[in-house]
Amino acid sequence: MTHTEQRKRLRAVFAGTKCVSPASVYDPLSARVAEAVGYEIGMLAGSVASNTTLAAPDLIVLTLSEFAEQVRRIMRASRLSLIVDADHGYGNALNVMRTVEELEHSGVSGMSIEDTALPTRFGQPEGTDELISLDEMVGKLKAAVAARRDPETVILGRTAALKVEGTEGTIKRAKAFAACGVDAIFVIGVESVDQVRAVHEAAKLPVMVGSAPASIKREDFAAAGARVLLQGHQPVAAAVKALRETYAHLFSGGAPAELKDKVASSREMDELVNGAVYKQWQRDYLRTGK
Repeated sequence: MTHTEQRKRLRAVFAGTKCVSPASVYDPLSARVAEAVGYEIGMLAGSVASNTTLAAPDLIVLTLSEFAEQVRRIMRASRLSLIVDADHGYGNALNVMRTVEELEHSGVSGMSIEDTALPTRFGQPEGTDELISLDEMVGKLKAAVAARRDPETVILGRTAALKVEGTEGTIKRAKAFAACGVDAIFVIGVESVDQVRAVHEAAKLPVMVGSAPASIKREDFAAAGARVLLQGHQPVAAAVKALRETYAHLFSGGAPAELKDKVASSREMDELVNGAVYKQWQRDYLRTGK
């Protein structure tokens, strides 16, 4: 499957009537596992990339080149249609253009650019979000759309305005984002279906929702115009917990055999890393004798 085909599959999701939740992935192996259980859409968040690539918090210390390289590794091994959180585009509107170029070349199907002022400025009150001006964000999104080379690549305008400017401010931003030519609106801080519906109707674009109250069903979001709903990044946390428990067991003198029911079998691992394919390549290209 080509990158363009993967992007068309993601576009079909945004053009559809259902709301889906992508697999939160962080490296080639996690992407393979997600595919193995049936996922077609994946998500690599900036926070997850920072956690797993640098073992650092989500404070915009990860660079574009590091992020793009991790995306490239994932897409080399995966057929997922991958959405990525490109944060603030790593700078101003010109940096956004470079971000789109690098991430598109890495194989993403969609990427979001957000209006949060990043990184945190000196003196900013702890735990608060600040937004860049609407004019600056419009410039960034116009630059992102202009930099796109494959018309199938999905560009999402992401806003944190619900937390800062309320529903009215969010609607104003969503309408301005839509006028820039983005394909969808990514809204975080959602607390109700009505907020999503208001953004969808104002922007006349599909909506991607960040974390939301568990009481709201995907079907309700779908009826309000949402096509993608994130569910957090539990797979990363689950992997950390499994690693900690396994290391602790072995460090304390536990026998490896006692972990049999808690670890992937040799057969599962071989399937995930395409062992049979590599063995065939060895037979084809590393023959000795004749």
